[in-house]
Amino acid sequence: MKDFLIYAIVFLSGAFVLYLVQKLIGLIKTGDRSQPNTMDTRTIKQMVDQYRNNHLDAINRTLGLNDAHSVSFGLKTLKKFIDDIEYQTKKRNPGIDAGALGVRFYYAAYPQESEWKNSENEKQMGKNYAGKHTLVMIPTLKKRISNGSFEDYDFNPLDKATYFINNREIERPVAMMAMDSTNNDSQSKQVMAQNHGQLIPPAEAVQETY
Repeated sequence: MKDFLIYAIVFLSGAFVLYLVQKLIGLIKTGDRSQPNTMDTRTIKQMVDQYRNNHLDAINRTLGLNDAHSVSFGLKTLKKFIDDIEYQTKKRNPGIDAGALGVRFYYAAYPQESEWKNSENEKQMGKNYAGKHTLVMIPTLKKRISNGSFEDYDFNPLDKATYFINNREIERPVAMMAMDSTNNDSQSKQVMAQNHGQLIPPAEAVQETY
């Protein structure tokens, strides 16, 4: 009887430990499951209409375009871009926490087709994308500046020289030279960035809600 009680206690203890381990693994896998960010649909529509009725209308009238008013990226593309930022940053500076990293969205426009000289990928986009509005995503790094506040600075996770921002407070061109190009004006420098989402137009507007 005594041995049976010992075995029972050991079994129950093991089962309880296994339960706790499984719960912990579940928490790690699911991550933060707090309430997701939301917006009121009326607010979204008001903001979208504000852009289309003012900014977009002015662009189309001034430039003679049927400009894009939305751009979408696949979730796999976005996850990979974010993962690449974290991985490449940690690889060069393990002390940088993920909370210091971010993404800046630059409003941009594709060159006219005759001006696409830098990349075969751009040429393959076709006439429908020429001149249209798009977004370019650039990694950012949060750094403390001289007044004690934290600011998000553009940086290139592939180039450790861009992790330091002290010179940027003194003279912005110093940072631009680090991020922009090599000493050879004919050779551009590759920095981590994301572009080439689906534009509407030229894609069909039936895909949109707002």
